[in-house]
Amino acid sequence: MATYKEIHGVKVQYRDSDATAIEGDVWYNASTGLLKMYAAVGSWASANNMNTTRARVGGGGTQTAGILAGGTPPTASANSETYNGSSWTEGANLNTARGSSANATGQNQDSVLSISGYDSGWLTETESWNGTAWTEVADVNTGRNQGGAAGSSNTAQVFFGGEGPGSPPPQVALSETWNGTSWTEGNNLQQGKMMVTGAGTSTAGMAVGGNIDGSGTATANVETYDGTNWTEGTNLNTARAGTMVMGATNTSVVAAGGAPNKAHTEQWDGSSWTEVADISTARYDGTGVGTGALGFVAGGGADPGGAAGSVTTEEWSQSASVETVAFD
Repeated sequence: MATYKEIHGVKVQYRDSDATAIEGDVWYNASTGLLKMYAAVGSWASANNMNTTRARVGGGGTQTAGILAGGTPPTASANSETYNGSSWTEGANLNTARGSSANATGQNQDSVLSISGYDSGWLTETESWNGTAWTEVADVNTGRNQGGAAGSSNTAQVFFGGEGPGSPPPQVALSETWNGTSWTEGNNLQQGKMMVTGAGTSTAGMAVGGNIDGSGTATANVETYDGTNWTEGTNLNTARAGTMVMGATNTSVVAAGGAPNKAHTEQWDGSSWTEVADISTARYDGTGVGTGALGFVAGGGADPGGAAGSVTTEEWSQSASVETVAFD
């Protein structure tokens, strides 16, 4: 077993008082005779509802400056709403109504893509949001719905997986990258899947969960992306699809809800997934916006089908606190 020094590069600190807040820091407090650590603790809080009931919706931005667009309430919608950390405001509509699109997970509300989706057929249209309006940009090479996306802005994205055209519609492994001008076919996922969601950037991304066959079998599979190749990562503890994911990087991610009717939340710290506090309303096919420390989930529905949707919004916040290390 590796020692603390081998993992962190330093010995456990010997101090007369508690250290400043650095997540994961461990020290021995000589004045109290206790081994201490800073542990991150996250919790959910109810927030104001969206204006429009929706599921199969995508979003981007931060906890205090987010945007959601499209969805199925129950037919494909062009509606767009923005969130300021307190309330939702109707925004400019998409040019093309769509459900099950993959919206960018970027951390800038004024720099988001709405990618592909479905409305009586598989859409190839991509739209870019600049904070005021949605603008049509270059189409994806292969239209599909319920795929995932990862990226920091509307000029750098990777779009992967989804349900593609066919009878029955197949779960696809396709992956495309966006450079702000055009989409380029890249290396495929290791496994085809739909209802897959993304976190991180276009050069350090993550594909989380999904359905892997026509019977709707959920998977715990996670894959990571380095800008060129997809690699098998560490699995979730609970298999799920349509998960609402928050994560500006692929080393700090929160995955909440998922099909079938999950309230479970798991947090990724760069090395392992840990069960944390559940969301209050079990659902899937909503969207997650923000980081692994500050974000929100909104919309989504419960079985059957999740299509009825909801207006429910919940905020996630994480803080570090001093904990005493116990030895059982």
